[in-house]
Amino acid sequence: MAATVTPENPRTSPTISRSVTHTVNGSHKFVIQGYSLAKGMGVGKHIASDLFAVGGYHWAIYFYPDGKNPEDNSTYVSVFIALANDGSDVRALFELTLVDQSGHGKHKVHSHFDRSLESGPYTLKYKGSMWGYKRFFRRSLLESSDFLKNDCLKINCTVGVVVSAIENLQLHSINVTESDIGSHFGALLDNMEGSDVTFNVAGEKFPAHKLVLAARSPEFRSKFFDGLDVEQQEIIVTDLDTKVFKALLHFIYRDTLTEEVDEVSSTTSSDFLISETLTAKLLAAADKYGLERLRMMCESRLCKDICVNSVSIILTLADSCHATELKSVCLKFAAENLAGENKNEFRYCAFSAEKK
Repeated sequence: MAATVTPENPRTSPTISRSVTHTVNGSHKFVIQGYSLAKGMGVGKHIASDLFAVGGYHWAIYFYPDGKNPEDNSTYVSVFIALANDGSDVRALFELTLVDQSGHGKHKVHSHFDRSLESGPYTLKYKGSMWGYKRFFRRSLLESSDFLKNDCLKINCTVGVVVSAIENLQLHSINVTESDIGSHFGALLDNMEGSDVTFNVAGEKFPAHKLVLAARSPEFRSKFFDGLDVEQQEIIVTDLDTKVFKALLHFIYRDTLTEEVDEVSSTTSSDFLISETLTAKLLAAADKYGLERLRMMCESRLCKDICVNSVSIILTLADSCHATELKSVCLKFAAENLAGENKNEFRYCAFSAEKK
């Protein structure tokens, strides 16, 4: 007999939950420079990559130039991915790729992802557990192939850690749109409505709003409300050009970079003075006006321009603008990629930067 619905026994809404299992993926590129010097180190001896994090665990790539096991008699090189911290039954998928350096894209790929439907994820039970190949590539073939160039090998590793979570689903839900506050403040800048201060940059006028500027920048807040410029209606800017100041306002109101920043960064070459790019000048402006997020965004852009020819220039720029993350990347790049006279020159630049 069906239950009677009464005020004392109301009908409850049904509930539902869902288990979702997916992989958290991450990749690491391991560059092995000086392969010929590593060869002959002995069977079972390996070169290890830096640790890298995926899915809440740390991993490392192990390369055995003379093979992992004695029975292979140094005929093959071995490559493994290892769990580098304590874990219990970590389930994951893996892919190891030997990069074709000829540019033809004929990489040698060993992928556990492709076989996951047949065999499922691999389980690593403790620190030091490995997945990989004892016979990854025959050494004689490797040394005459396009995988070895300028005595250098490049190995890409992808790890997909399997995670499961329970989602409580509501039978009725309402989707909330992404925040559009940036577009609203951007419109406020575009139509100049309610502006109460004007910046004069090389004769070009930029109306703005003191409250918006003060909310975003401690420098502007001090200028407008703690200093002598409370009633000042026009401010002359002499240390920024119009393009930089326009990009600065764009970020303050919209919390994004202008398209011009992308264009300049993407076209930067070794022949182009990086300190004159819009990104570099905007980094200096971010430092002056205390815009930490803008500083980090510019640092991220400039990371893409780091090369042997530019690293000392970018290090000097990073030091002068207190860009600690960018400075750290420059120092690490130099340690890994510079040698001889280039490294000595870089050390001088680094020493000069530290003394400032």
